[in-house]
Amino acid sequence: MAEDFAKAVEDGLKLSKRIYLGKDRAVAPPKPPPPMERSPDFYLPSAPMVYAVISDPRIVDNPDLPSYQPHVHGRCDPPALIPLQMSRVVLDVDCYADTAFIQVSGKWRVHCVMASRSCDCRIALPMGDQGSILGVEVDLPTKSYSTELNGVEESKGIQKIARPEDGGFLKPHIFTITIPQIDGGTNISIKLRWSQKLSYNEGQFSLTVPFRFPEYVTPAIKNISKKEKIQLNVSSGIATGILCKATSHPLKEIRRHAGNLGFLYEAEILTWSNTDFSFSYSVSSGNIFGGILLQSPSLYDYDQRDMFCIYLFPGSQQSWKVFRKEVIFVVDISNSMQGRPLEITKNAISAALSKLSPEDSFNIIAFSSETFLFSTSMALASEEAIEKATEWISTKYSVGGGTNMFIPLEKAAEMLSNIHGSLPMIFLVTDGAVEDERNICDWMKKRLTNGGSLCPRIHTFGIGSFCNHYFLRVLAMIGRGEYGAACDLDSIEDQMQKLFSKGLSTVLANITIDAFDDHKQIEVYSSCIPDLSSESLLTICGRYRGSFPDAIKAKGILGDLSSFVTDLKIERAKDLPLDRVLARQQIDLLTAKAWFSENKQLDEEVCITAF
Repeated sequence: MAEDFAKAVEDGLKLSKRIYLGKDRAVAPPKPPPPMERSPDFYLPSAPMVYAVISDPRIVDNPDLPSYQPHVHGRCDPPALIPLQMSRVVLDVDCYADTAFIQVSGKWRVHCVMASRSCDCRIALPMGDQGSILGVEVDLPTKSYSTELNGVEESKGIQKIARPEDGGFLKPHIFTITIPQIDGGTNISIKLRWSQKLSYNEGQFSLTVPFRFPEYVTPAIKNISKKEKIQLNVSSGIATGILCKATSHPLKEIRRHAGNLGFLYEAEILTWSNTDFSFSYSVSSGNIFGGILLQSPSLYDYDQRDMFCIYLFPGSQQSWKVFRKEVIFVVDISNSMQGRPLEITKNAISAALSKLSPEDSFNIIAFSSETFLFSTSMALASEEAIEKATEWISTKYSVGGGTNMFIPLEKAAEMLSNIHGSLPMIFLVTDGAVEDERNICDWMKKRLTNGGSLCPRIHTFGIGSFCNHYFLRVLAMIGRGEYGAACDLDSIEDQMQKLFSKGLSTVLANITIDAFDDHKQIEVYSSCIPDLSSESLLTICGRYRGSFPDAIKAKGILGDLSSFVTDLKIERAKDLPLDRVLARQQIDLLTAKAWFSENKQLDEEVCITAF
């Protein structure tokens, strides 16, 4: 689908050469790059874009200045996509802890269609890490459009009449939607809203927003005003000592309060931004620290219990001591993994092995309908052993037949059952689904309950859309691990290495919050609290009735196996919309629990929460 879209844009740019824009041009006509310089993603959007959907090439012309081009015969099948020119763009970014809410407001013009004709216009929105579309609003001179969220039952009728080209995800991070029949020469005002995650590493938060506009969206006429504006607000929640580290655009600080910063950039420009908007900031702390934010529900919240969110920060690198680890990679090599998915997985495992310390131990289990072990026992992570393992995994090719996931997981759990003095981990990578997934979760839950003080952590990674991501999320939740996924080939390696690196960087395990033990009025969304990694902050959220305890401690086990205790400072969330920040995490956890329990009431709760 992405390749077809890129080809349609390439055809559209060729078609746009028919448009006469006068002698007083501000930019040259679009020129495609030489084939050797063109990447597969060259014509995919790298910033919010709008395209004219052209089936009949005869309608392509300047709506203000007809060029009387030679007659064109035939139709464009599939339709060509001509990028529309943009005259204004405003980027608003609100960062709350590790979540950013983003809005782009812009004005585009149908500059490529005769004034007497009309065409559909397609909006394309690329998003950053874990992007979630929140809404689209379109204003035309005579009408307006906006998106709305529908329940499952309401959507069934819509799905029957909807066409793929009307909208959906071009790639997991690129959302598209089509607006019908807009007249040539019309100015279109559009607002696009979405959320995405900030990355966290070594005490520093980083955000990247796709904001690279190609030169051909710049209006060709010199006297058209072009305004570019960026507004950024940063609220760190419980963290203090915010320090701006780097930014891609010349932002000016306009506000600074405790834990809250404001920045602004505004300018008349000749050409639009050709750089993604990026911003990073650090929070000051040498050691692991945390706090609790409380918030009352809004009048429109279906759940009138108060909300809470516990944040734990890993602190700076100097204070970390990671655990000695016993790691088993459980890898699906069934027929569906053949080709690039399996090769990428092999490379990611080899990279992860190279990050192990000599005192760590590891093993690799490959499975399809059969199970293959690198070693019959755990191997120390010496250079020689890692080299042999890399050679061994490189010889494993996809094997036909079904997928038996229980036997390799059972074997991995058995090999890690008598581990002492280190943190056992299982990394499961698969692109398939099996019939006994709930049984696997039940079995693993019982096994880990009786597994001792440091039972195996289970980190799961799903490839593609055919594996059961609910199952993988539940399995990771049960195993105090992390869940990761990649739905397209291009993102597998990056996302998988992030999961491996995060799991291997655990600095605090067996985390407990003392208030959860005795307080029956507190509901925690996650059934098990995951470990704290040096590469991410940890959030634990839920609801409560009545009064929240006045004093709360977080406890856990550090990398040197000593005990850790810290007091959590309790604050009311004033400038932080806790319900919006926690919405995606809440929906993901509730959806997984609804699948596992087959509870229809939880299904309804997920729908209501999403609304």
